[in-house]
Amino acid sequence: MGGIDKGLVPLHNKPLIQHVIERLTEQVDEIIINANREINQYQSLGYATWQDEIAAFLGPLAGISLGLKHAKYDYLLTVPCDSPLLPLDLASRLMAALLENNADIAVATSNGDVHPVFCLCKKSVAKSLDEYLNTGGRKVSAWQKSQTYIEVDFSDCLDENGNDAFINLNSLEDVTTLELVLKPAAK
Repeated sequence: MGGIDKGLVPLHNKPLIQHVIERLTEQVDEIIINANREINQYQSLGYATWQDEIAAFLGPLAGISLGLKHAKYDYLLTVPCDSPLLPLDLASRLMAALLENNADIAVATSNGDVHPVFCLCKKSVAKSLDEYLNTGGRKVSAWQKSQTYIEVDFSDCLDENGNDAFINLNSLEDVTTLELVLKPAAK
């Protein structure tokens, strides 16, 4: 992303993370940000901001572990900062599937793809995640599938331009391309 922290990259003059927060605000009771750079900028958004507590870069699992440790509630919804079109009913659909299937983790899928970092976990999985990390495990989906796990299909979630709700912006070119197809007022 040209040296810019991914969550702070602007999309229609707003950082990617702000788009994500706006889509989550009505879905959850608490927002926690996991950031390892530009901490002051993330804190300025007004939400609890935590850095990885494990020295080695462990990727998304470190963030999930941190969220499980610091979340006030019994469930943790995780999403990446680079998916500004995430479904407005992500939390409710994952929760319904989790409860209906007596699962510990519900993971979003769409159009044949699994999106492991879009997940809802019971806080009770924290010990298992810590054990997985302590034994060198690093793959999100491998840990998730070791739990009571359910996949939830969101293939029906497309925006008005046909973009997948789980579009993932990994380059400045991706951001520019999305800006061209989104209406400026889009969230």
